[in-house]
Amino acid sequence: MNTPSSAGTDRPDRRTAAGRGHHRIALAGRYATLLLVLVVMLGPIVWQFLTSIRGRTENVYDGVLPTRPTLDNYVRVAESFPLAQYVGNTLTVAVLAITSNMLFAAMGGYALSRAAWKGRRIVFTVLVATLMFPFESVMISMFLTVREMGLVDTLIGVWLPGAVSVLNIMIMRAAFLAVPREVEEAAVLDGAGEWTRFTRVFLPAAKGALAVVCITSFMGAWDDFLWPLLVLTNSDHYTLQLGLKTLAGATTVNDQRLVAAGAMAALVPMMLLFFALQRFFFKGVGEGAVKI
Repeated sequence: MNTPSSAGTDRPDRRTAAGRGHHRIALAGRYATLLLVLVVMLGPIVWQFLTSIRGRTENVYDGVLPTRPTLDNYVRVAESFPLAQYVGNTLTVAVLAITSNMLFAAMGGYALSRAAWKGRRIVFTVLVATLMFPFESVMISMFLTVREMGLVDTLIGVWLPGAVSVLNIMIMRAAFLAVPREVEEAAVLDGAGEWTRFTRVFLPAAKGALAVVCITSFMGAWDDFLWPLLVLTNSDHYTLQLGLKTLAGATTVNDQRLVAAGAMAALVPMMLLFFALQRFFFKGVGEGAVKI
């Protein structure tokens, strides 16, 4: 026969066991959700890779795994169109975009976060408001401007509209706002000027945010298709995405295996850059959370 004290002891144990059961169910649900998101995100990439290594005689939709995997499709892609030239053009635009965005976004973010000048709040509000307008709404005016500057069908014309992103300015501003005022005041007491504080104090403290700007700028320039399609007419100036369009639309090629191989070749540089900077990227996501 249970005594009152033993019965009271059993109830907390039962509640504890029930709580553990609910926790395990919730944890299993979270992992199931993450697994589902992983499949949705990586599924198309995996399917694309498997398509790119299928042999010429295999049906693209015949099963999931290729029966005779081969890398011949990647060789055929390099022979079907000037892959090296298109990659070189895209890298030129991407390097310009990375350099200009890291420089101008850092300078703009510093000015909006630290310099006490009249109208700073108005400028910040206007910049944030521009984020509401999609690219398609200003595409025609941008094209007319580039044409008046004589930059149509040039790589400079492809790069110029993306020379600096408002979002990158906001990321750098938020990262600089996280730097304690005491650090800046100590630098001022040591005789550091404005440029010295910017380069020696604030930039080293915002390495993670700079990595975010670097990755997003590279991805934007590397993946851009619509704007180069409007600006470029000479195939010698085509970027990689336009080159892939010609590969997909060529009547003599029209092979999904080649298209998949070309798409995978375009994906590899972005993956390599992300894995190289992922440590700084995840740190910069926290640094660059937009603060109003």
